[in-house]
Amino acid sequence: MTGRSKYATRLDPALWAYIDGINAWYPPETIDLPIAKQRAIYDRMCRALRQPYPPGVTASDDLIAAPGRDIAVRHYGMAGTAARATMLYYHGGGFILGGLDSHDDICAEICAGTGFAVLSVDYRLAPEHLHPAAFDDALAAFEWAAARANGPLLLSGESAGGNLAAAVSHATRAHAKRPAGQVLIYPGLGGDETARSYIEHAEAPLLSTGDVAFYRHVRSAKRQASDDPTFSPLRAADFSGLPPTVVITAECDPLSSDGEAYRDRILAAGGKASWHEEKRLVHSFLRARTTVPAAADAFGRIIAAIAALGAGEWPVER
Repeated sequence: MTGRSKYATRLDPALWAYIDGINAWYPPETIDLPIAKQRAIYDRMCRALRQPYPPGVTASDDLIAAPGRDIAVRHYGMAGTAARATMLYYHGGGFILGGLDSHDDICAEICAGTGFAVLSVDYRLAPEHLHPAAFDDALAAFEWAAARANGPLLLSGESAGGNLAAAVSHATRAHAKRPAGQVLIYPGLGGDETARSYIEHAEAPLLSTGDVAFYRHVRSAKRQASDDPTFSPLRAADFSGLPPTVVITAECDPLSSDGEAYRDRILAAGGKASWHEEKRLVHSFLRARTTVPAAADAFGRIIAAIAALGAGEWPVER
């Protein structure tokens, strides 16, 4: 993070306390360290911030057999309750960080808040596994879940995971059991980097355009095509047939314009989509949900959107 500058009074003290805490656990200069060290620091931070499961939530681990590898997943459910829908969740971490434990508490709280089954996917990470490895795992997990889920199947994820959810939605539009909806949380979708938020929030706290470029570079295979929708969903040529979509972004985040553009493309293609920019919040605000009222409100909207789409309804604007 650079100096507070224009964000000094724009963000409230509770959010600054969160930002300062994150920077203490995961300093900005961590991005210059070897990937293994970045992961160790990130995992330690996630363990320190991890919240206990809500009452009634159970979890169990499983493996999906895919050609040449196994994909680890974690199932979440409410004890004694039959879930009416299933949600696949793809974690964030710039495609190089995270796993089943890094977003464990978030998945458990989504399960408790909706009553839905949640399936968290431990996709392969870069740079050991370049694109399309993460996408291939995300798609394989969808196909595995689609063959087993009784009710509606939803997709969600934040940051890098939002990219994967959108890419899987594009790839499965003609699937026999296509997604019933998707909720994307401050996703990076490969949008126009001269757009509004990329310029206004190029040096925003917790995610800068330099960070975005770094993660994109680490993930990219040689001669990565710029128009590959499995890499950059906003580069797709056709946005028709996508499931009902809710995108929630943070105002002070260079990626916010991606959410706006994605909504506009779906609407232009005749689909159903909404975009909500959470004012005075920053990238990664999900981890601030227990200490920052605005982040808690935003998380409530995310859970409400998932619950509505799983019930075949459109979320009520609040």
